[in-house]
Amino acid sequence: MTTITYATRDSVTMLRRNLKHLVRYPSLTLTIIGMPVVFLLLFVYVFGGTMGAGLPGGTGSAEGDVSRADYLHYVTPAILVMTVASVANSTAIVVAKDATEGIIDRFRTMPIARSAPVTGHVLAAMAQTVLAVVVVLALALALGYRAGASVAGWAGAAGVIVLTGWAVTWLSVALGLASGSVEAASNAPLPLILLPFLSSGFVPTGSMPTALAWVAEHQPFTPVIETLRACLEGRDPGSDVWWAIGWCILTAVTCCWWAGRLFGRVRAV
Repeated sequence: MTTITYATRDSVTMLRRNLKHLVRYPSLTLTIIGMPVVFLLLFVYVFGGTMGAGLPGGTGSAEGDVSRADYLHYVTPAILVMTVASVANSTAIVVAKDATEGIIDRFRTMPIARSAPVTGHVLAAMAQTVLAVVVVLALALALGYRAGASVAGWAGAAGVIVLTGWAVTWLSVALGLASGSVEAASNAPLPLILLPFLSSGFVPTGSMPTALAWVAEHQPFTPVIETLRACLEGRDPGSDVWWAIGWCILTAVTCCWWAGRLFGRVRAV
């Protein structure tokens, strides 16, 4: 067997281990799904009537199901990206747990690929991400969300979600390894969950003060959300797609390197 074959086999074994942990302790998965579900219901049914009326091309009325439906259409891509970001908390916690309880030291004594423990966490987090996004999207569809995307648009949206999930996952793995404790790891990804609020996800950046609008337009989640929104609406995302891809690749490559460096220094505490 080649080195790549051994590494693949060991990574699949670690993936099965992590998936069994997720099944045995479902509270983390339920939490990362529950939070975007609550936000979707909150923003659509509590704020949707007013915020939908203020959207470009809105009804101009703070009342009525039309404004709420407009806002559901506008906010769903942001909620999907927030769902991807929420997986970071779960991933950082389980990685920190392995790093502080000595299991990684034990893995080092076994004849397995050095990258397999980290790769297993990444693959399990991606599976968690897909499950969470499917559940939240299904709820949005049940509430009345209808995308105008073609098959290519849906494929593009799926690609954006997977690429964003890949970048966020590597960042959360690095944060989990760097945290030093499970408690610290549970708080480290919090900015990832809050950052979508400071973007074009919930209100157009044109409605913000000038300085805040500049920050919102130039932070990583805005081009990701705008690309996803364009794909789901069946229109050309323009330059946003290249900014989204660039941010995701830069984050994934940097954090993969960072996680590799940290993994080599991990010692149980």
